[in-house]
Parts: sequence; C-alpha cells; structure tokens
Amino acid sequence: MPPRRRNKPDPNINRRSAVKNLEPSLKEVEEREGEKVSTHEIFTKGTPVEVSSDEEGFNGAWFAATIVEAVGEDKFLIEYQSLRTEDDSAFLREEIDTLHIRPCPPETVVDHFSLLQEVDGYYNDGWWVGVISKVLRGSRYIVYFRGTYEEIEFQHSELRLHQDWIGGKWVMASRALHL
Repeated sequence: MPPRRRNKPDPNINRRSAVKNLEPSLKEVEEREGEKVSTHEIFTKGTPVEVSSDEEGFNGAWFAATIVEAVGEDKFLIEYQSLRTEDDSAFLREEIDTLHIRPCPPETVVDHFSLLQEVDGYYNDGWWVGVISKVLRGSRYIVYFRGTYEEIEFQHSELRLHQDWIGGKWVMASRALHL
C-alpha cells in the first residue's frame, strides 16, 4: 500500500513547482451561472479542499487541507488537516499550485459497495483510489490498488465513491470514462 507520507524538511512551508496533469487547472476561469469566476473567488481563506502530490509513492492520493491564503496568481498556502510537522508542533503547511488543489467532493450516501466498483479508501491520512476486489461480511471490503498491486481490507466507513474533478464539475468514475 502507499507509504506513510513523510513530512518535508521545512516543517512549515514547502514550495512545489507546477507539473502538468490531466485535470483542468483551477487557475483557468470557470463559469458559474453564466458569469466568470476566478480561482481566488472559488478558494478563499478557510475553504476546505483536497490536495494531491506528484511525489513518488503518493500519486493519486488526496489529502484534506484548508486554504490559508493566496500566494500569487496560481498558488495557495494550505494547511493539512491531518499531516503534522516533523516536531509534531503544528499542522503541516505548503504552497501548492492550482493543478494540485480541488474542492472537497460532495458526500454521497452508499448503502453498500459492489465488486469492481471504483472507490477511494482512507489510508495513511489520505484518500487513495482503488477497486473493490472482494465483498466481505459485516460491511467490510477488500480494495485493490493498481499502483502498488496490493489489497487492503476496509470498513464501509473508510470508503467513498470515487469521483473525478473534471472541467470544474464532479463526475462519478463510471461516467468519467465516457467523456
């Protein structure tokens, strides 16, 4: 399974350069009810978000954070909600480019997950994308993680439906494949 996220050498701020990925940049202006809205209007101080990393071993994982402040045109200073500094004195803060920030996905109520359904499993302080490989008794599931070829058992409460942030909208995984 994905390794535990190690804290950065600088316990308060880490500067990370932008790396292209397939998700739209939140720097790009998105439309809301016919009017143009900038990322600084979408992500204001105190906004809960999820943050991804391009670090080896952490690709595809999303970590809960809060916007602290805008830093330039396409970066934000964020504070993680569960990752702490090396000395454990505070929550870790990083400057993150808009390619690695998305809003928190909407909560969806799921009575049970099905075999081969794509889910996010909460593990090592983050949400990791996997697939239900076995449905067990007692609201437990085995989830397969493609990136590491590992399977881990999860309780129902540790899983959520996988959703993708595409074009400024949340799309269920099965629908995302057909875009």
